[in-house]
Amino acid sequence: MKRQYLGCAGRVANGINVVYASYAAPAGHAVIEARLYVPKDWADDHQRCRAAGIPEDLEFQTKPQLAAEIIKELLAESRCPPWVTGDEVYGRDAKLRSVLEDRHTGYVLKIPCSFRITLPTGQKMRADHAARLVPASAWQTASAGHGSKGERDYGWAWLATASGRHHLLIRRSLTNPADLAYCYCHVPAGRACSFTTLVRVAGRRWPVEEDFRLGKSDFGLADSQVRRYTAVTRHLALAMGALAVCATTAALARPRTSTLARPPASPDDLPPQDPGLIPLTVAEIKRIFNLVTRAGQTIRHYLHWSWWRRRHQARARWFHQRARLRRREADP
Repeated sequence: MKRQYLGCAGRVANGINVVYASYAAPAGHAVIEARLYVPKDWADDHQRCRAAGIPEDLEFQTKPQLAAEIIKELLAESRCPPWVTGDEVYGRDAKLRSVLEDRHTGYVLKIPCSFRITLPTGQKMRADHAARLVPASAWQTASAGHGSKGERDYGWAWLATASGRHHLLIRRSLTNPADLAYCYCHVPAGRACSFTTLVRVAGRRWPVEEDFRLGKSDFGLADSQVRRYTAVTRHLALAMGALAVCATTAALARPRTSTLARPPASPDDLPPQDPGLIPLTVAEIKRIFNLVTRAGQTIRHYLHWSWWRRRHQARARWFHQRARLRRREADP
């Protein structure tokens, strides 16, 4: 533990950094791998490492290098999905991208606006400068995935590069056209790929962020009060295991527990008399498990409150979706 930049805090603070891998599929998602980041000044100080319980053979590795090790392990176990996505820390690392490309794994990695690409004409320019070349007619509205308030719709543009296997994917907010994000994409040779596929892969970052939020708020992923390497890794494994159990349970229960009413088709639709129930979520399953293992009320009591919450959330979702339709209709 030392003072370093922590993404969760958005500033330099005293804490630890961990590189996580989250598996996101249509049925569900959960954190499946983690590597503890050991700063270079710690890795080079053998006495300090020994006191903290850090293995003597551990060598300093950057976050992208740790991510590459995770990917290699998943590929060796045939558990790596065909597509990988991640934030700017990983997208701008050429060595990590090479690891993925050499192993025929596609990626849609977020990159900074200063990332330089080579256009088919041979001209090199920054990603944000390349975005200015996109004509207004080339922007398409597409969903990056379904959320609790409806589809996550953005404006998207797809630019070719000098490499036939690489593309620049640009995301634009529908409410603020100046709000742009950039992804560098690789499509392995022999794999068919469409614009929609790349957009969907880019949208997989939302389930990953949800895993971090749930893991930290509901499963104590970032709440350990230990300082030794072995204790930290054990805590991470236990928290990830608990999250995975609840995520698997939620995925199996989803087809049998969702009774949502039909979403609104227009801003003038009247709310349904019965909004139905949202499917059992990971957080709800964890909450029920915690309650039924305590002495006191009966299981019927807890299930009643679970039913009330899910019905209330279903009604709120319906109104959120209708409000979104009204905002779209009001936009010029």
